[in-house]
Amino acid sequence: MTAWEWVLALATIVLCWTWLIYPALVLILSRAIRPPQLETPNRWPSVTAVLATRDDVGTIVARIDDFFTADYPQHLLHVVVGVDGVTDDVLSRIRTVTGHRAVIVVRSDVGGGKAMGLNAAVRNAAGEVLVFSDSQQRFAPDAIRLMVSRLLSDSRLAAVSGALQLDGDRIGARRRSPIEWYWYIERKLRAAEARMHSTVGVSGSIYAMWRSAWAPMPPHLILDDLWLPMRLVLAGRRVGYESEAKAWDSRTTTASEEKVRKVRTLTGNFQLVAWLPALLLPLRNPIWVQFVSHKLMRLVTPWMLILLLLSGGAVAMQRASSSALWTMLAVIMTTISITALAPRMRRVVRRGALWGWSLQTAVMRATVNGFLGRWDVWK
Repeated sequence: MTAWEWVLALATIVLCWTWLIYPALVLILSRAIRPPQLETPNRWPSVTAVLATRDDVGTIVARIDDFFTADYPQHLLHVVVGVDGVTDDVLSRIRTVTGHRAVIVVRSDVGGGKAMGLNAAVRNAAGEVLVFSDSQQRFAPDAIRLMVSRLLSDSRLAAVSGALQLDGDRIGARRRSPIEWYWYIERKLRAAEARMHSTVGVSGSIYAMWRSAWAPMPPHLILDDLWLPMRLVLAGRRVGYESEAKAWDSRTTTASEEKVRKVRTLTGNFQLVAWLPALLLPLRNPIWVQFVSHKLMRLVTPWMLILLLLSGGAVAMQRASSSALWTMLAVIMTTISITALAPRMRRVVRRGALWGWSLQTAVMRATVNGFLGRWDVWK
């Protein structure tokens, strides 16, 4: 084999393992494992819903109201909000509006960022179980009850993730956007990983954990929903997944908006490895294969695609005759022409290319951030 053929083989193997073989293996193997059945407990534990935010008063109050629509025993449900970047007057307004409920509103710890808001809020949380969410999502009425039931069903679990649902997941939705398809597949994969041992990360919009398993997070942490579960896994605990506990997010997003979010979250993956290097050690990390395959190998996808195109072109030129190359070029040009003449096909291809370009360039930018240790990505 020539050097280009080795490169082509490497890129093909990495991409196929990351996006096809690993997900298929996990989904198949996990079918042989049945999680414990949910049962109604004799005693429900107290719950504190925790919210870290810097949104406006109306958004915060609406999110608090939604917590109290849960079909969980209301006398056992409390809310603590850690608010960042606001004045005393704003804090006072939130407290006034929510004063008739079991709500505590505190200022985020110095340092800012979501992690500091969560630290401040959890210090004031009295519940046996902590339930986390973001400002924009809305829980299904049974979401809290289902997550608590999952925690109670398996003593090995320290935390459990719910399922983030987007508009394309609603019954009767006409179609899913690329990001909605991504989350549909991601939910299936996370549920399968949890059946085998633990899900790799939780959804920041909906997850729960035992209060006793909590530990304060470091300043400037980007991803609480990856740091918390992976720290628990390193400590020998498990992180479950409850597919029926749903948080709905009705916001739509463009490719450019999703790129901004992806840069932040993917930079957080690099930060996690830098701050928790034990995750890279197979003897320390019980879900090492899942972590490397699900998180780290996705970070090399754009670089593998570049190598695939370069090596594939080089191998084709080495092996093909001049007439074959001209035939290949003619087929490519014909395909492009047909696509350009068909308006519907043109829109589909353009949309797919735009999303693909945005997401892969987000990985590249996050890679630069990671190697430079540039963690200030909240702007």
